[in-house]
Amino acid sequence: MESLGEKLKSTREAKGLSYDYVGRETNIARRYLEALETEDFSKFPGEPYLFGFLRNYGEYLGLDIDELISLYRNIKIQEQPVPVEQLLKSSRSIPKLLAVFIAVTAALIIIAALGYYIFRRTPAEPVLNNPIQLPMEYILEASFLERRFYRGDTILVPLGEELYRIELRNMDDPLTLIIPGGSVTLDLSADIAVDLNGDGIADLLITLSDFDRNIPNAGALIRFDVNINDASAIAFDPDASPDERAIQTGTIIFTSTNTYPFTLEIQFQNYCMFRWELDRRERTERYFTRGERLTIPVQNTIRLWLSNATAANIDLTGAGRTVNLNLGSAGEVVVIDLRWLRDAEGRFRLTQYRLE
Repeated sequence: MESLGEKLKSTREAKGLSYDYVGRETNIARRYLEALETEDFSKFPGEPYLFGFLRNYGEYLGLDIDELISLYRNIKIQEQPVPVEQLLKSSRSIPKLLAVFIAVTAALIIIAALGYYIFRRTPAEPVLNNPIQLPMEYILEASFLERRFYRGDTILVPLGEELYRIELRNMDDPLTLIIPGGSVTLDLSADIAVDLNGDGIADLLITLSDFDRNIPNAGALIRFDVNINDASAIAFDPDASPDERAIQTGTIIFTSTNTYPFTLEIQFQNYCMFRWELDRRERTERYFTRGERLTIPVQNTIRLWLSNATAANIDLTGAGRTVNLNLGSAGEVVVIDLRWLRDAEGRFRLTQYRLE
């Protein structure tokens, strides 16, 4: 039978998930994920925190939470055995009848304790369904980043030779971000343009997509977009090549000094006719139903056709980084190219752009 740590580790590895990826998805720090898998429970500030992280991690991996808690309880029982020998130790000075009484009492205590741990289905300690969120730090490595942020979380935005820091400071009314030189407040669905380097040109667009002020523990869904209208961000000659125009009109996912393969992990949320063409040579077309999954390794270029833009959830992974692709609106038929393009300065950009 697998131990608690072995079950967590084998399930995570079977799904191909790294600690960093799981940490970003669950907001559980890597050191706590490793502690659960190695059964090093001393790393946790208290058992309520341990139960909260174990429950969240187990639900994310799709495991039986009651089974995980039982495995943890068994470990604790083994660490603290009942001192039977001491209870049963006899002495010549104790009458024989009293020694028998002590032995029977000890046996009843052991049976009661085992029954308590085996048949109890819920822990007595308070379980934190929403454990305290530890502050996380993210880097805007693509043209946009959208995820749930919590109080104290920060995002680093590269601009030129500098990294500019933005912190989510206040989760009350109003929701407040600390930016270089001051602060901004966010309203639902309203874009805020931010000038990070003080040159008078907006470098970043920030959008608050989802937030309930009555439930601050649920976090805030915030999107950060590089302002591609900033001429200093992508500047080409007026006689730009087709590749350069594609970069200007598309979404830049990764920027690198060289190209590298990437992988598409696709989960279909609804019924969809889906076609893909690799490197303009190999074309495949299939009708997918809800719940189906597809993995496509790509060397350089892929073209996608979808009968419904929101029917497929697509994660693109390359060089250890993962980005979720936004393809279009519900019911929209789209044709998307994902390819490495070289800009006027000789850098390579993995670009997503639509074909009409």
